Amino acid sequence: MNHDYLKPVDDILLVHAKMQSNQTLGQSIEINTISQGFPELSNKKIAIIGVKEGRTSNGNHGTGEELGEIRKELYKLYPGNWPIEVADLGNIEQGSTIEDTYFALGEILTYLIKNKIIPIIIGGGQDLTYANYRAYDKLEQTVNLVSVDNKFNLGTIEDELNSQSFLSKIIMNKPNNLFNYSNIGYQTYFNSQDEIGLLDSLFFEAYRLGEVSNDIKIVEPVLRDADIVSVDLSSIKNAEAPANNNATPNGLTGAEICAIARYSGISDKVSSFGIYEYNSKLDIKNQTAQLIAQMIWYFIEGVNYRANDYPFGLKDNYKKYIVPIEEQILNFHKSNKSGRWWMEISLNGNNKFKRHALIPCTYQDYVCATNQEVPDRWLRTLKKLI
Repeated sequence: MNHDYLKPVDDILLVHAKMQSNQTLGQSIEINTISQGFPELSNKKIAIIGVKEGRTSNGNHGTGEELGEIRKELYKLYPGNWPIEVADLGNIEQGSTIEDTYFALGEILTYLIKNKIIPIIIGGGQDLTYANYRAYDKLEQTVNLVSVDNKFNLGTIEDELNSQSFLSKIIMNKPNNLFNYSNIGYQTYFNSQDEIGLLDSLFFEAYRLGEVSNDIKIVEPVLRDADIVSVDLSSIKNAEAPANNNATPNGLTGAEICAIARYSGISDKVSSFGIYEYNSKLDIKNQTAQLIAQMIWYFIEGVNYRANDYPFGLKDNYKKYIVPIEEQILNFHKSNKSGRWWMEISLNGNNKFKRHALIPCTYQDYVCATNQEVPDRWLRTLKKLI
């Protein structure tokens, strides 16, 4: 990995970390600083990267700056009862062009993901999700993207790549490695009916804010099936995360976004996690920086509690349930270790989508199937495979 793309964390933050208890994260994780040098990555599970790029963040000028405020709050926190295999790699500075920043981020992410180190990306506009997605090109696999956002950010074909048009570029630009896109927390009045209809016609998934707030558990299978999770801070209500110029009165609560971060960490498939659109100039008493730090904490905890029970391992570790529905046979698998459920789709020899043949689901999906109702996620996935 080219370390030149990463600027060390300011030594002032290291001094700040040293002032905390020796049990805090700031004293426990390896940090890229001038005085300490670049961390050893061979034994790391998670790497934190700041991206100081906000030139294409629409309506949120100032994002990507003062990422040290997030680190201050993160370094204060105490780890849970889990091993600390985390490194803070510092910041990617703005390139001469936005494409330079995308390239640097993509190179670093590709290296980390190939080496099974999960990157946590902080700062910058949400268009950095595009660079994150392109980092998977060299891995030669299709990917699932989950965006936590109150908008879909489709934009139009004519729009340049920015924080409000990146999804259309991901869908249309080649190589097209996107298998599934899911949105969590969209608010209908911020999205046209044409956009909602387009996502439905592509067999993508979208969960309204009301659905998520009514039962946060519905998003767990969605996040369990994700490779990339991208969080726009505007998805959180303004009162709880004010450091975003696009924040609105309605949105997810701090507790809900932390639950989403933990579900993302627990997922055996999630291999990159990004938090975008932080604008320090609008923060009040570092409230948003504190929330982001807590999201990172919950994600790290989730990773450390991964069950590694993604089927198929030893058959003894799962119970199989066969449910006939009309002319279909639906096979469900329940993990004896975690109690989590999956649905199976037969690929009839098509190995290209082998990693998508098992769809995370809930017990309720199994109950629906026994009542002769085909689960919606099973149908959407089948339509993408045929």
